[in-house]
Amino acid sequence: MLDEFKKFILKGNVVDLSTGVIIGAAFGNIVAAFTKGIVEPLIKLASGGKDPNVTLPLGPFDLGVIINAIIGFLITAAVIFFVIVKPVNKLMSMMKKKEEEAPPAAPAADIVLLTEIRDLLKK
Repeated sequence: MLDEFKKFILKGNVVDLSTGVIIGAAFGNIVAAFTKGIVEPLIKLASGGKDPNVTLPLGPFDLGVIINAIIGFLITAAVIFFVIVKPVNKLMSMMKKKEEEAPPAAPAADIVLLTEIRDLLKK
């Protein structure tokens, strides 16, 4: 049962899907920060609305939120790569080498017997 679970987890599809979900969530934070820091202030400026909380020298845009989200995304991506992707790829390549190095299975007893009969008939 444990071997079956190990085979399931080490399938490329499971690891790729879980990595994609985590990276997608981190990228969602970038989109939310971009919307909050750039798009919403542009809409407020275009509509003539004023926000008393916007006092940055760069204008009404909150670039700090976007930079923070990008840094968080890069850190998350690096951790996922070095903690999950690299070890799993190495483990899968080691398992593939073991499969390639394994000697071919001995033929079944009936196959051996039939081979001997064939060889005797050739004589």
